Amino acid sequence: MNPDRLDITWLILIGLALATLLVPALVPRPLVANALLLTFAALKGRRIVLDFLDLRVAPALWRGLVSAWVVIVVLFAWLASAVVALI
Repeated sequence: MNPDRLDITWLILIGLALATLLVPALVPRPLVANALLLTFAALKGRRIVLDFLDLRVAPALWRGLVSAWVVIVVLFAWLASAVVALI
């Protein structure tokens, strides 16, 4: 039995969730830890959008727009955390 794409995505999401739990203990600098956590969030969001919402087979414009939205949300979250850390 070969695993399909959803099984592989599910395993990747579990791995990223476990990595998210380890980051605060392993990375002492808050800005770097926040950037790493938000990178994991962006990767998880992209996998969910592409595989579970089935945008992998959608037109490239939709994939690009939704992926850009995920990245923009993550960038705003990181900027907010950076401003709070610098104040």
